Amino acid sequence: MSDQFKKILSNAIPFVLSGGLLWFLFTKIDFPHTVAVIKSADIQFILYALVFFVLINFILIIRWFVFIKALELKVKFSTAVRFYLIGLLGNSILPGAIGGDLIKILGLCSGTKDKPKVVASVLLDRLSGFAGMVVVASVTFILGFKMISNLSVVILIVCMALASTVIGVVLFNETAYSFCCQIFGRFPKFKDSLMRMHYDIALLKGRQGAGYQAIFLSALSQLTLAVTYFLIAKALHQDVLFFYFLIFTPLICVVSSVPSIGGLGVREAGAAYFFGIVGVASGIGGSITFISFLFMLLVGIFGGLYFVLTRPQKSIVQVSN
Repeated sequence: MSDQFKKILSNAIPFVLSGGLLWFLFTKIDFPHTVAVIKSADIQFILYALVFFVLINFILIIRWFVFIKALELKVKFSTAVRFYLIGLLGNSILPGAIGGDLIKILGLCSGTKDKPKVVASVLLDRLSGFAGMVVVASVTFILGFKMISNLSVVILIVCMALASTVIGVVLFNETAYSFCCQIFGRFPKFKDSLMRMHYDIALLKGRQGAGYQAIFLSALSQLTLAVTYFLIAKALHQDVLFFYFLIFTPLICVVSSVPSIGGLGVREAGAAYFFGIVGVASGIGGSITFISFLFMLLVGIFGGLYFVLTRPQKSIVQVSN
């Protein structure tokens, strides 16, 4: 298999997965009923949901900036906002699950030699987001486990908790991290870069407050996203307890991390499955997250315009002494 064919195949997989899952979902839903519900949606609740979605992104910008400051990267808050917003647009339209992260990394790396710190800030930001999902899903399940009897939900929450623990051990334990880096022994420069990044991550051992703050912000963003989904469901005339949005929202986010186009298709299939547990029709469940995807695309387009209009003339990143 040629390298060119492998590249084409890897780029095509997210499109095929998103398109295939959307097609499968459409074949399983009561399409006329779904269209009728969407047409009768309460616009007021949709607008409320949009406000909360915008709030989520303010929270996530602050979370990333927490790590930027903790790693002593001298980056202006306005610069972080610019690359976060253009990264959000990348997450909406690029194949793969990390398109927006790559945009943020390339943007900040363009003006600094301390690239491992930049990568570490984005990696830690992403991992703190996962930790926030685990916290919200686990706490909600513990407090209301009697309301959830679905085995797949329990298994997924347990797997998330275990994965979060393993990742934390590997990142902050030099022996475990070095052992994992042996995988890249044939690429010494890349391996060295990974080890340098570990030293930057290890700096947070003495700054646990930054990590706790980021996880708190992650949990807060998950709660806000749950409110967003809840309001969209209200707009679509669905009467579902808020508890279920608290426990399903982190699970949907984990599912949507599967490489696709902005999580499109994967997220909708996950929402259709999880909300289906509590009696929401597949088409309506998928519509809840699809509307949130439209919110992300809208904010991302605004971010793209903001990025272009505020393009600086000089270097935007300075390396700390």
